[in-house]
Amino acid sequence: MTGRLWAPWRMQYVASARQKPEGCLFCQKAREPVCAESMVLFRGEYAFAMLNAFPYTNGHLMVAPIRHTADMNALTDAELLEIARFVRHCVNLLREAYHPDGFNIGVNLGRAAGAGIEDHIHWHIVPRWNGDTNFMPVLADVRVIPDSLENTYAKLCDALRRLDGDGTDTGPVGRGEP
Repeated sequence: MTGRLWAPWRMQYVASARQKPEGCLFCQKAREPVCAESMVLFRGEYAFAMLNAFPYTNGHLMVAPIRHTADMNALTDAELLEIARFVRHCVNLLREAYHPDGFNIGVNLGRAAGAGIEDHIHWHIVPRWNGDTNFMPVLADVRVIPDSLENTYAKLCDALRRLDGDGTDTGPVGRGEP
């Protein structure tokens, strides 16, 4: 049986894989405002969190230092602490918005380890649900993402307001301009 999966939003990813981007995506995003268009959720003094434009699952977030570096050893203690707090905040935010059963959290250091952007270190926070891996990624190398990035951003912003408003989250968050 041959079926079709229509996913026109993937064309941007397919086309971008052939092009060498100008500059660093994370440095660019660190300068952009916190808004749905930039997909930047929040920013602090040393780090920021954003949606992944090509997610593995709905709610796939990334945390990166504002300073450009690929070397974990080059990060200061203050940068590492804020990154860890932001990763924790992302987990709490995703729990509030999506109620996942678990998370994959990690860093890919170098292309051999799977880094798509290897010159600016960043952490992936990927919500997971029991049974979320089915035949699509195994047989067809296709992931089915049921919601748009715009809806995901809005849902996470609602959860962010709830968490920051009632003090249940432990992570400091800056929502202002860089």
